Amino acid sequence: MKIDRLSRPATVVAIGALSLTLAACGSDNAVGGATASGSPDTEEVSTLSGQLEGAGASSQESAMQAWIAGFQSSNPDVSVAYDPVGSGGGRTQFLEGGTQFAGSDAALDEEELAQAAERCVSGEAAELPLYISPIAVIFSLEGIDSLNMSPATIAGIFDQKITTWNAPEIAAENPDVELPDQPITPVNRSDESGTTENFTEYLSATAPEAWPHEPSGDWPVSGGQSAQGTSGVVQTVTDGDGTIGYADASKAGSLGTVAVKVGEAYVPYSPEAAAAVVDASPRAEGRPDSSLVVELDRTTTADGAYPLVLVSYSLACTEYDDPADAELVKAFLGYVASEEGQTAAAEAAGAAPISDALRAEVEAVVESIA
Repeated sequence: MKIDRLSRPATVVAIGALSLTLAACGSDNAVGGATASGSPDTEEVSTLSGQLEGAGASSQESAMQAWIAGFQSSNPDVSVAYDPVGSGGGRTQFLEGGTQFAGSDAALDEEELAQAAERCVSGEAAELPLYISPIAVIFSLEGIDSLNMSPATIAGIFDQKITTWNAPEIAAENPDVELPDQPITPVNRSDESGTTENFTEYLSATAPEAWPHEPSGDWPVSGGQSAQGTSGVVQTVTDGDGTIGYADASKAGSLGTVAVKVGEAYVPYSPEAAAAVVDASPRAEGRPDSSLVVELDRTTTADGAYPLVLVSYSLACTEYDDPADAELVKAFLGYVASEEGQTAAAEAAGAAPISDALRAEVEAVVESIA
C-alpha cells in the first residue's frame, strides 16, 4: 500500500443517497440461553440508545447491512445508518464531522491524518482493518465463465492496449478456451474509489511495465466506460457484452471472473486466499498507534495467495466531544470486530474474517475510544 498518497431486521434505501438505515425495533426483554442448572437466564438488557451515522466504501455495503442488523438486534434503541457513497465521500464526511464513523478502502493520507487530529478533539483517528475481501476482475462474455490472466494481461486490457478478446496475450493463457474476435470494453469507477486505488496499486506493483500509472483513487485512463460505485460497475458489466471491470468479489454474482497468475499458478479469488496475503503482510510504518494500516505484499508468490485484495477500514475517533457518540461508536465497532460480527460479514458478503491476533489489536484500539 502506498502510504504517501492513499486517498483513497429491515433496510431502508434512501432516494438519491442509497443510505442503509435499520430502524430500531424489538423487545426490551431479551432472553438468553440456559444456566448451568438448566434454568432460563435473562440477558442484560442494552441501555444504549441514539442515532449512529456512518458513510463510505460501497464495498462494505453487504457486510454493513449484516453488521447493522446484528448490532441492532441486541441494541433495539439504537438506529444505525450507513450511506455507501464511496470511500472518498465517506472520508470527507467523517473528517468534516458529518458522521461519527466511516468506511474506507484506503488509509488516510498525511493531509487527512492532520484533519483527523483536529476533528477528533485531543485524540487521533482509529483506522481498523475490519473488512477483508478479494477484488474480482469480472467480465461478461457469452459462454465463458472463467479466464486465466497474468497481471500484465489485466494491465494491458485496462490500459486499452489489448483490445480484443482473442488477442494473443489472452489466448496464450487460455489455450483451451474458444475466444471470440470481439472488442473488449473496460469499465471503471467514475467516482473517487478505494477499490480503484487498490486495483491500480496491484497493477502498478505487479506489472509496472504494462501499467505506467501511479496508484490512485481516480481512474487514470480516459476512454472506455465508467460507472458510479461498485453496484454501478457491476451493472454496467452485466448489461454489456464483451465488458470487463473490477469490483469487490461479494458483488461478482453470476459474472465471469479471472484467476490471476501468482508465481506459476493461476489463483481464483476466495476469502481464504485473500486472508493469506493480509496475515503475511506487515503494518505500515510511521502512523499513529491507533492506525492499524496493512502494508499489503502485492508481489507475493506464495501458494494459494490472491494478492488482488482489498482491506477496507472502519474510521473513527479515539476521542469525541459527545460522550454518547463515543459510547455508540465503541459498542458498534466492538461488535463489528467480534467473532459474531466477522462471521456475519463472511456469510453476507464472503469476506475473510480477521485473525484472532488482529482482533486483539483492534479491540485494544476500540477500548481506548472515549
